Amino acid sequence: MITPAYLKKGDKIAIVSPARSITFEEVHPAIRFFQRHYLEVVLGSYVFSRQNQFAGTDEQRCRDFQHMLDDGKIRAIICSRGGYGTVRIIDQLDFSGFREHPKWIAGFSDATVLHAHIHRQFGIETLHATMPVNIKGDSQDESMQTMVNALFGKRITYTYPKPALSREGAAEGVLTGGNLSILCSLMGSASAPDTDGKILFLEDVEEYLYHIDRMMMNLKRGGKLDKLKGLIVGGMTRMNDNSIPFGKSANEIIADAVKEYHYPVCFDFPAGHQDTNLALIMGRKVSFSVDKEVELSFY
Repeated sequence: MITPAYLKKGDKIAIVSPARSITFEEVHPAIRFFQRHYLEVVLGSYVFSRQNQFAGTDEQRCRDFQHMLDDGKIRAIICSRGGYGTVRIIDQLDFSGFREHPKWIAGFSDATVLHAHIHRQFGIETLHATMPVNIKGDSQDESMQTMVNALFGKRITYTYPKPALSREGAAEGVLTGGNLSILCSLMGSASAPDTDGKILFLEDVEEYLYHIDRMMMNLKRGGKLDKLKGLIVGGMTRMNDNSIPFGKSANEIIADAVKEYHYPVCFDFPAGHQDTNLALIMGRKVSFSVDKEVELSFY
């Protein structure tokens, strides 16, 4: 995998909206946050546009993202928020300039489309991290700090107590994945994730439990689980159930789907749609171990 150049003070970064619409009031705290780290923020021309739930038309969102991909002075592109919409423009984007001069692409949730596509097609690292919509006020929490640390090239290691259902073991491999629903929606496309020999990260929000089971069966039947080096499950947040209960939690569903394999598995990793969303360098080789504690270190 290719690592984009790390940021330094004075660099320009862009905020764009490839999916759902957002307001200036929601983005302003993030602008202040980046400025406090001596970064110059450039806003996309259509970042605050609106067409129904989208941040403008497909053409407008594509044009904004393309402009920031092609602008050599922009060193990182930050997705303002998730929602839905990036998949509608991914095939219209021209990544030829980006391939020659890689830059950081950061976001999570719907931005999983970008992570998966860029890894599969170009072998360039990206950043799964908090987004402007999640940055509130003038405070700086752990999620925001780890995002800055990753963008500026500081070494990252995470450690936390082993949760229930986790399976012990140790492995090294390239980290891939993101939002479970998005990953399943990409199956069979040019953006479908390659998980062979990888450490897979999964998270999701507000899904029905039977949907989680269906999606895990999709990954399993598609051969995306059997050749993993390890599995990291982040937040499975605000899950829903039917009037007749499914009978298992999201973590139990995932544990059951991978029970026949022997790689390390951890649950409740502090990343995803939750208060703590630690930055993950997707496409980077990592060391992953599950014992009395879970440890994830980025090379």
